[in-house]
Amino acid sequence: MNTTSQFVLLDNKVNVIPGWTFKGTVWYVTAGGNISLPGNGHGVQLGPNGMINQTYKSDGSYDYVVTFTLAPSSIECANSSTAVNVSGHSSSKIFYFRESLGTEMWQTYAYSTWGGELRDGLMGIQIQSIASSSTCWPIVDTVLITGIPAQIIYGDNGFANSGFEVGPTFIANSSQGILLEAGARLGQSPLQEWTILDVVKYVDSKHYAVPQGRAAVELVSGSPSGIVYNTVFLNHGKVTINFIMGDANDLCVGDFTVSLQVKNMIWNFTMKSIGVGSSEKHSVTFNAKLGNTELIPISFSSYSEIRTSDHQVLCGPVIDSPTFQFSSGLRSKKLQHGWLVCSLVFITFSYLRIESLL
Repeated sequence: MNTTSQFVLLDNKVNVIPGWTFKGTVWYVTAGGNISLPGNGHGVQLGPNGMINQTYKSDGSYDYVVTFTLAPSSIECANSSTAVNVSGHSSSKIFYFRESLGTEMWQTYAYSTWGGELRDGLMGIQIQSIASSSTCWPIVDTVLITGIPAQIIYGDNGFANSGFEVGPTFIANSSQGILLEAGARLGQSPLQEWTILDVVKYVDSKHYAVPQGRAAVELVSGSPSGIVYNTVFLNHGKVTINFIMGDANDLCVGDFTVSLQVKNMIWNFTMKSIGVGSSEKHSVTFNAKLGNTELIPISFSSYSEIRTSDHQVLCGPVIDSPTFQFSSGLRSKKLQHGWLVCSLVFITFSYLRIESLL
């Protein structure tokens, strides 16, 4: 565009954003001055009724996670006044800029479109302006849509996606991680098979200390911050849960406490962090005296509020690689969405069928 202005008002009858449609008041933005964006490139500011949309084709075998960057238009707007509403197939969620969770004037979030239903055909992602102040219109940049196979292959370690390797795509050259929030509805999460409590940070091994693999979860909000996994123990016996607890090498200094909860059983694990990437392995063994159709939540959470020693950004313990170890004959099954009800119906029908044959 032949202009030196950082903000160019777009006309949907004249201007085109390749791959996107838009309506309402939308500006094309160039980074600089008070505007900070990943790579110091371009973004779009969504003004009154401003909305951008992208349509993609789904064959029903993939779940989709959207990674996007949210930035304020000024330092004065670097707070919850900067917000967007992200809509997927059948739900939506509002994301607010959280000034206490990053060192840049932009933050990266993830939104999950999955919710258990099969989707076939055209789907859309919409990002729309939300502003509590007429001067704090949000800026959006670097939107990535990741297709993840919907079917999970279960290993022998009890947890599906136990290393947190299946999740949103990290933005290239970003050292900020991705903020994950509780879903708009139960079971909706960018971290496949895990439910988010409040806010956690999804961190990569390129920029953070990750105990194993390429990704881990940092518990950052302290109100509490945590993750939950739902499973079913198919019969009784001893269960051992192992996991790694550490710090992300982000100058997070303090006394970490992680609570592991299995139904109504709680264990607390502590670690003193000096913020340089250390980690510890922990385990707990208990008797699984639970019904074989009872859905059991397993959660890792932190209630402490800890901040980095340099920028006073909220931080906390890193959780990675949780696993199960079972006594002989004990098994578990991850049942999600309607599978528990379907399994109960099938078991009841099979039992009646056998009775009638006898």
